[in-house]
Amino acid sequence: MRKIREIICRLSVLILMITTSLAASEQVKEQVEKKAAQSLLHWSYEGSHGPENWGTLSPRFKLCDTGMNQSPIDLKNIVEADLPPITFKYTMLSPSDIVNNGHSVQVNLWSGGEILLDNEKFVLKQFHFHTPSENTIKGRQFPLAMHLVHLSKKNAIAVVTVMFEIGEDDALLADIWKDIPLKEGESHKLAAKVLHNLEFETELKDYYRFNGSLTTPPCSEGVRWIVMKGTRHVSKMQLSMFLKALKHTDNRPVQPLHARMVFE
Repeated sequence: MRKIREIICRLSVLILMITTSLAASEQVKEQVEKKAAQSLLHWSYEGSHGPENWGTLSPRFKLCDTGMNQSPIDLKNIVEADLPPITFKYTMLSPSDIVNNGHSVQVNLWSGGEILLDNEKFVLKQFHFHTPSENTIKGRQFPLAMHLVHLSKKNAIAVVTVMFEIGEDDALLADIWKDIPLKEGESHKLAAKVLHNLEFETELKDYYRFNGSLTTPPCSEGVRWIVMKGTRHVSKMQLSMFLKALKHTDNRPVQPLHARMVFE
């Protein structure tokens, strides 16, 4: 009996060792696969992971190559149309986060207001910046653009673009740039009052409109794009602060228009 107990005990230890080894092996395998997936999904604005290669980095990014309604575009051959005004109601009711995600500097909003577009409510979720501008107007590129990203209850996306021209300091940028994260992955909290210069209620009548996509992977299409005709000013100092934080430009080149129409 004693020998039998010893044999059983040794077998138990051996089984435990094998199980532990297998578990460790599976854990290592999972980590390797996770790192490989992360490496595969890594994208940037330059080099082998730049815009010209986005579509080959992952099957999820296929539309970046094959899509027929990709953004950004050059707004030209514009068709005049009787576009209805877009109702804006931006009220900053709560704090927010400003994040340097390595691709842009982005402000994530907890409660930021809404727009009424096509008789549908779109809630403002975040806004971020591109330098130089991604969309161009009749070949003209602007030094900076702000993309205000909205989401409807049906998960439809609407992006409102504001172009910046070189000039005086912009009041909104002056407030949020005080807390601009200078390192990738860094984020800071912003008090609601910091975004008071983004608060307004109006009906926007002067704008361009077209159908497009996200300008970053996975380049999903079906995005409603609104480009304001009115511009804001950004100083050279403010622009240099943005580039200091991001350390590179962050604009995708313009994409073919194909059969789309641009309306104003």
